[in-house]
Amino acid sequence: MNKADYERLEQSIGLLTNMAAGEGLDFFPMRYEVCPSEVLYSIGAYGMPTRFAHWSFGKAYQRMKSEYDYGLSRIYELVINSNPCYAFLLDRNTLLQNKLIVAHVLGHSDFFKNNAMFAVTDRTMVERMAVFASRMRAFEQEYGPDEVERVLDAGLAIQEHIDPQIRFGRKGGFSETEGGTKDVVGFIAGNSRTLQEWQREILYMLREEMLYFWPQMETKILNEGWATFWHLRLVRQLELEDAEIVEFAKMNSSVVQPGRGSLNPYYLGLRMLEYIERREGLEALFDIREMESDVSFLRNYLSKELVEEMDLFLYGRDGDVYRVTDKDVASVRDTLIRQRTNGGYPYITAMDDDYGDRGELLLLHRYEGLELDRKYVDRTLPLVHRLWGRPVHLKTRGKDNTELRYCYDGYNIQMVS
Repeated sequence: MNKADYERLEQSIGLLTNMAAGEGLDFFPMRYEVCPSEVLYSIGAYGMPTRFAHWSFGKAYQRMKSEYDYGLSRIYELVINSNPCYAFLLDRNTLLQNKLIVAHVLGHSDFFKNNAMFAVTDRTMVERMAVFASRMRAFEQEYGPDEVERVLDAGLAIQEHIDPQIRFGRKGGFSETEGGTKDVVGFIAGNSRTLQEWQREILYMLREEMLYFWPQMETKILNEGWATFWHLRLVRQLELEDAEIVEFAKMNSSVVQPGRGSLNPYYLGLRMLEYIERREGLEALFDIREMESDVSFLRNYLSKELVEEMDLFLYGRDGDVYRVTDKDVASVRDTLIRQRTNGGYPYITAMDDDYGDRGELLLLHRYEGLELDRKYVDRTLPLVHRLWGRPVHLKTRGKDNTELRYCYDGYNIQMVS
């Protein structure tokens, strides 16, 4: 973008903002930054512009930047759930691409502000993460970077195993029906007999970060569908030149094309919202935007007509060939719901901090038709042991509903059926 393009972009931002407000979108005050690819991909890898340093973020950055350099993939924008809402645009985008992205992030900002899953998220997390990063640097100076990295390696391996209901005041995430807590990170931080106070603090900081990220994980389809719906609606109202119309069509088609081997959340969310608008009107979409998560959105609105219209099906491997295994609407819908339940992560609860009266940790995987990946178990249990300091047990079930128990004693993982 040249200087003239920057001036036209500023004008377009004002125009699109007014158009979005006129359509009924209610978003946070917006702050736009046009960045080089190195900055944009760094924020994408770290998840936030102010997060602490860790080797896994650097690895993600190198992968994402390499894919960008070789033309394999590209991040056009990043938007932060905050008040004000920060949006980062790529400086190599064309003027038209950045117009589309501005419209897209206005949809995201409206979703962040109004969807019930985001209602109690910390809108100052950008500043809080800067404080967390400062604490990490202080720990590195006092205890050494290697020791801090050991705790972060283990904490990041289980960071998804929290109870998001804590956001809404559910103390400790304890479930009377299951007799355990889904807040595995908090359970270990609070009950481990081997952690020092600074190590506990790291786990609690990771837990706070994941509570912030969790709503984005449980609304991926709806959030992206909503933003895509609005960038289409708003950009189509702009007075575009012929070349811009062609460019817009190409860029939008690349965003919403059906996925290969996996379902594109932009595509699925957009198609569902467009289908609902045709039958129930625009106001129904605002109600959905306010109340639904991906699971409830799919359960309530993925109809037989939509499944058939999008030709959705299940497939599996038969030798060296993948074949369609099921096109039943209920099966397709139930599989999609299962994939989006718990943000797509295994549902694990901490059941006992004194298992066998020996101070060992017992975890339970809630089996719902998908077996635990053995590689995941082999990689994760030793890291949990690092935090707990004593043997760790994980109960689950196999395909035939047989109870399995994995145990890591600090040396080897054993499986007991």
